Amino acid sequence: MDVSFLGGPCHQRGVGVVAPFDFALDRELWRWAPDEVSLHLTRTPYVPVEVGLDLARLVSEHETLAGAVRALTAVEPDVVVYACASGSFVGGIAGERALCAAMTRAGARPSVTTSGALLEALTELRTERLALVTPYTVAVTRALEEYVDQAGVRVTGCACMGLTRRIWQVPYREVIALARRVARPGAADALFLSCTNLPTYDVIPQLEAELRMPVLSANQVTMWAALRRLGTRAVGRYQALLDEAARARPVLPDRTQEGWT
Repeated sequence: MDVSFLGGPCHQRGVGVVAPFDFALDRELWRWAPDEVSLHLTRTPYVPVEVGLDLARLVSEHETLAGAVRALTAVEPDVVVYACASGSFVGGIAGERALCAAMTRAGARPSVTTSGALLEALTELRTERLALVTPYTVAVTRALEEYVDQAGVRVTGCACMGLTRRIWQVPYREVIALARRVARPGAADALFLSCTNLPTYDVIPQLEAELRMPVLSANQVTMWAALRRLGTRAVGRYQALLDEAARARPVLPDRTQEGWT
């Protein structure tokens, strides 16, 4: 039987993703990926340390990151991202640039980090005043504040949850409650929901419509920046970073997610 018309699967472009060992939101990253893009994920080695400054430094050691990047190069991704917010901002702007350089030396061309992607997004949206919501401890949150301050962005409001484990289990309603507390229209130009292990995809449109400002999240900016380097767009309706129409007047979609209010 002649089956030559099948021809095999359609060509896929690849995004290599290095994630911390405790990353649990693979599915959330996929939600931003268009059909013609595949994600290839690998994780850093396990270390018995709770979420905090020490862990952020350990999972971002250049040797560790380079090993993960080399593993990904076997499938020849078009771009490699380090999907960790705290791990890429803990060393400040100089530290983030050094991470990208280490990834490039290990074979990633081009390379992106979550915190580098955040600064790209803030520039794209012309953000000078930023509100922050984090699941971190106070010490890690202060490191994030210092990072954006180095970029010339002023933090106008901040709330942290003080968590050291199981961040992926935080319910949407808690994220929304903290966002409402710190992101006051007129005081901030945008809101950032930090940590790639914090679920955020479904809350972004609601918060943008309610707060009348762009809402960014760690996974969103990571995927946006990676796909941008491929010349394609991330998938996400009613998200100002991805949808220019939403920047002018965010539209509130139907609330189909339980526990949003």
